[in-house]
Amino acid sequence: MRRVFSSESVTEGHPDKVADLIADRVLDSCLEKDPYSRVAAEVALFCQHAVLFGEVTTSAVVDYEKVVRDTVRSLGYDRSELGFSADRMEVEIAIHEQSPDIALGLRNADLEGGAGDQGIMFGYAEKDGIEFLPLPIALAHRLCRKLAEVRKNGRIPYLRPDGKSQVSVEYDGTGKAMRIASVVLSSAHDDDVELGQLRDDLLGKVILETIPGNLIDDETRFLINPTGRFVLSGPAADSGLTGRKLIVDTYGGASRHGGGAFSGKDASKTDRTASYAARFLAKNIVASGMADRAEVELAYAIGVAEPVSVFIETFGTEKVALEEIYRKVRKVDLRPNALIERFDLRRPIFSSLTNYGHFGENAASLPWEQLDESLF
Repeated sequence: MRRVFSSESVTEGHPDKVADLIADRVLDSCLEKDPYSRVAAEVALFCQHAVLFGEVTTSAVVDYEKVVRDTVRSLGYDRSELGFSADRMEVEIAIHEQSPDIALGLRNADLEGGAGDQGIMFGYAEKDGIEFLPLPIALAHRLCRKLAEVRKNGRIPYLRPDGKSQVSVEYDGTGKAMRIASVVLSSAHDDDVELGQLRDDLLGKVILETIPGNLIDDETRFLINPTGRFVLSGPAADSGLTGRKLIVDTYGGASRHGGGAFSGKDASKTDRTASYAARFLAKNIVASGMADRAEVELAYAIGVAEPVSVFIETFGTEKVALEEIYRKVRKVDLRPNALIERFDLRRPIFSSLTNYGHFGENAASLPWEQLDESLF
């Protein structure tokens, strides 16, 4: 039986992603001066207001308001007519140090240091798709990246920063991608643009330059700015909040998610670090040929170094016994501080991951996306 699966992505100017990027730039600003900074930054945006709050323990001196305004300006919110702009918005800062009760679990900086919180994290990979990611989310990310590209390079100069994509892929009974069933693409735009021109430009300069032609047929639907108008946009139209695009950040709904967000959190938080580890394990399981699909769950308790459970799901696609896969996985040191060392996570790299996913093409050069033949 054929089935259709859809995933979405959003541009860097989407309100939630503006919030995520501010939080990640706060994190990177701290790590640049103090690699052992502990950061849990949150951001809320609405109209002409930006609120940065959360817990930060660091020796770094950071001008938080400057980080907020510079980030918003870099995203293209630099004109008053957008309704939200770097120079006119009100910025509120409410930062305090990490709770000493939470810090108890992190008292050891060595490999016996405990997890920063309890939690369950998932990683996923599949043989088909792009960079071991499901095709719908990989293509949705490519569309949003292309939207940003044609806006910034002037090919479609009237676009505004906010936008969204959604790709629906039809699969056959074996799970092989057969065709693109539909593409939804919406972009904010200046007020004086005709809808016909907008739709022609987005189809020709974004969609058809991004989606593989062999997956498009006469029945593929293109839904471009379906409401017809998208002028009021960004935080002026809709509030933004850190961590509200969890599925965009991961696997587009093709895999389960533990619930924790990534942005604004340093590597002592297993929400981020163990999610990267779970992806590393899942990708290596699939790339090594042990299974065509793999999902890995890791669970931790606050203050405890070793995970309390490791679960592997291969959806019946395993090519070797599951016991053999578990044996390989157990060779990886999954203690939080060991993962921080393995993936070199005390560097200020996190704002490069805010948009277009933490896995696959957007993280291709980073350690958790690498294959380790010595393990698998």
